[in-house]
Amino acid sequence: MNNLSRFALLALVANLAACSVLESDKIDYKSAGKAPTLEVPPDLSQLSRENRYAVPGGPVSANSYQAGLANAPGLPTAVSAVGDVRMERAGTQRWIVVNRTPEQLWDPVKDFWQENGFLLTTEQRNLGIMETDWAENRAKLPQDIIRSTIGKLVDSIYSTGELDRFRTRMERGPNGATEIFIAHRGMEEVYSNQRKDQTVWQPRPVDPELETEFLRRLMVKLGVSQEQAKLLAATAAPVQTAKVTNIGGQPVAQISEGFERAWRRVGLALDRTGFTVEDRDRSAGTYFVRYVPPNPDKSEPGVLSKLFSFGQSGKGEAPLKFRVLVKSQGEQSTVSVLNEAGAPETSANAQRIVQVIADDMK
Repeated sequence: MNNLSRFALLALVANLAACSVLESDKIDYKSAGKAPTLEVPPDLSQLSRENRYAVPGGPVSANSYQAGLANAPGLPTAVSAVGDVRMERAGTQRWIVVNRTPEQLWDPVKDFWQENGFLLTTEQRNLGIMETDWAENRAKLPQDIIRSTIGKLVDSIYSTGELDRFRTRMERGPNGATEIFIAHRGMEEVYSNQRKDQTVWQPRPVDPELETEFLRRLMVKLGVSQEQAKLLAATAAPVQTAKVTNIGGQPVAQISEGFERAWRRVGLALDRTGFTVEDRDRSAGTYFVRYVPPNPDKSEPGVLSKLFSFGQSGKGEAPLKFRVLVKSQGEQSTVSVLNEAGAPETSANAQRIVQVIADDMK
């Protein structure tokens, strides 16, 4: 076999190997910033310091293992809970419920995101909210022989043209368990002119599959096996869509669900659609929100920096604040918008907010 044939064969083998890696691991995030040095406590020194490429897992006690077997003997397809963890679903919205307190779950969930290649830009323990930095899924990059050799030296010149960030919200449920929601927001780089010499970043649609995958991985982190987590993530539940109407001159979204389920779904819709939940009062059915437009501008210097540009209209203006009210009577709920003072909002802004929430609750 001549040298040219050998090179061609090696190139084919390299391409096949790269494809197999991409097929088996489609998520490999790398944050734009630098993570702080993590100090491993002495009693945890036996753990691997580099587990970014490992599927997240967690220690499982004998009690939780037996509970898992009791709840899922032989891994039945209809399993809805394993141990103290279960997943709930309504349409494209999923969340997990864990029979532990938010205080017990905060540090494991924080570690989970760092293990998956993310930095955290928001940590609000009092609200149970943490949010990641914008990050790129490097598994989407072409895994050809050129990148497998040269790309390792100048990896920063490669870009998928997409960025993702995730908001995690932990909320204490009425029965004492903790509900964990993960909401995705994405941006994509597009050309801003016909010459294709300038680009801007704009929002791209929410990816429910990414949310589900990270919920599944988080379940593994909390002690559920890989197989059980896949089954829990695959279970479906009927969904009730919201209908926008007008009551007494005020736009509202109507949904045929009781308060608890409507409250969860509205909260996840707010997280997904760019609202910042500054506070909430579950007993009053009120979310206190403001809208923050997505901006992955990292202001990185240097030739190889990713440059982001956004329209400057409205820069420096204070964001408007609203209250989103969920009211229920039996298995019927309505979602309406109040202004910052708590009075009914009838403006075009209220109509848009209600419509955005209803569109997400599909």
